[in-house]
Amino acid sequence: MYTYYGCTNTDQITCADGPERYRDMYTHVYSIFASEGVTNVTWVWVVNHESFPNESSYPWNHPDNYYQNAAISGEHEYRIRGNRGTVHYLGFFTQKGNYGQGRGMPPTGYLEASTMEIEPDGTFEITLSTEEKPGNWLPMDKDTGTLIVRQTRLDRENETIADLHIERIGGDGMPSPFDPVKCAEGLTTSAGLVAGAAMLFASWAEGFKKHVNQLPRFDQNVSNMAGGVPDIAYYHSYWKLAPDEALVIEATPPECEHWNFQLNNYWMESLDYRYYPIHVNKHTAKYRPDGSVQVVVAAQNKGFDNWIDTVGHEEGTMCWRWVRANEHPEPQTRVVKLSEL
Repeated sequence: MYTYYGCTNTDQITCADGPERYRDMYTHVYSIFASEGVTNVTWVWVVNHESFPNESSYPWNHPDNYYQNAAISGEHEYRIRGNRGTVHYLGFFTQKGNYGQGRGMPPTGYLEASTMEIEPDGTFEITLSTEEKPGNWLPMDKDTGTLIVRQTRLDRENETIADLHIERIGGDGMPSPFDPVKCAEGLTTSAGLVAGAAMLFASWAEGFKKHVNQLPRFDQNVSNMAGGVPDIAYYHSYWKLAPDEALVIEATPPECEHWNFQLNNYWMESLDYRYYPIHVNKHTAKYRPDGSVQVVVAAQNKGFDNWIDTVGHEEGTMCWRWVRANEHPEPQTRVVKLSEL
């Protein structure tokens, strides 16, 4: 039995989303290990064992994004070579720290393809270093430890992801000798990462309950310190609906590079966009004659233009993004009965 905030997967039927939260918790923890490339872990279900972690969550993922990351060090310099492809947005970000260290992942530098020098055939080269370099330079500082690449596709079927390769400048290409002390430190850090991410983002989800079914703008400084993109205005919140209710969201998109809305579970992970319509963006949305959009979150589709499926959930988190927009209007929301639409 796994207990979270007194809601279990078995005995407390007063918690409406207990089974869903339990399932999503497991997916959330598994995805952390998978994203770090961990292969030496065996997953075992112990049905009669009680476990009581404080909180568990993970950073929100963007269904339109293709993410890549690499472990780097501010003590060295690196080179990225690649081809731009046709993906709508391509951004490179260096960050320090991790969620297990209690200080988030604040940025140490970022570089976007729109500002880069790129050859006519799409090829480019980027230098990562603490000292400024000519050409495409991605800053680091002495504490930089992570490179994150975000590639955003408006049209997933037809856009080509950038082809990227990274190397350490001056390195011999050989792995470092095994160091048992560093190995032990790494295992401790990994455990801290899981716990730190859990506490940080579950606390966010709980905080969003102060404005259920609304979409106020999220604090930009908090977002940046957690690894968010400075040029993105985030509108995070919590949603909760009865089976016969719908959340209607209306907004007039400003001039912007990109926008999207997505529905998440409690753990701030998007619902399964591979099989269900749980997000909409600048390219896929159907617009009204005046340029505005209406998004309808509901368990049933009654022919809505921009329907977002709750996928069996009755509550969770959600996010609206304006990316490099000239203004940031707050999306307007209201809850209505499905029968009224």
